[in-house]
Amino acid sequence: MGLSVGVRRTPGIGAAALLALGGWLLIQGCAGGGEDGPSVPEGRSLRARVVRVVDGDTIVVSVHGADEYVRYIGVDTPETVKPDTPVQCFGPRASAENHRLVEGRTVRLAFDAEARDDYGRLLAYVYTGQRFVNAALVRGGYARTLPIAPNTAHAAEFHRLAARAARAGRGLWGAC
Repeated sequence: MGLSVGVRRTPGIGAAALLALGGWLLIQGCAGGGEDGPSVPEGRSLRARVVRVVDGDTIVVSVHGADEYVRYIGVDTPETVKPDTPVQCFGPRASAENHRLVEGRTVRLAFDAEARDDYGRLLAYVYTGQRFVNAALVRGGYARTLPIAPNTAHAAEFHRLAARAARAGRGLWGAC
């Protein structure tokens, strides 16, 4: 069973960049394209450069010239940029920590059961070297868990990390 990774048009991205992304995904071992574009086999990952940190749990990455929003799987940080929503307690600190962890770096995006959410964002576990960013945010008290089936490969791990952070009063658990 493959994961669907549709190519979504981003303002300013030309057809050549989209074709390059599609070709690159196919070279990376993608099996034939479906309605939503190429599919990524389960357990697949890709490397991308972080273009911008949006907030504590969302980044924009460049994959061969195409910008893609990436929503971290299994975690939820307090809001800082959501329209019509006030900045939430510890949101700026969570966003700053995400900046510290990934800004300007090349990351590895690992996919779970679904590659995209309803908003067209890539859904990924994010790694910088050996650091598992999703887990680091929960461990430090910058994020709560947000298990959404079927993307739950690390849900038990995140739950354990959140429980430890809460008991220790780390981050949002002590501030909010």
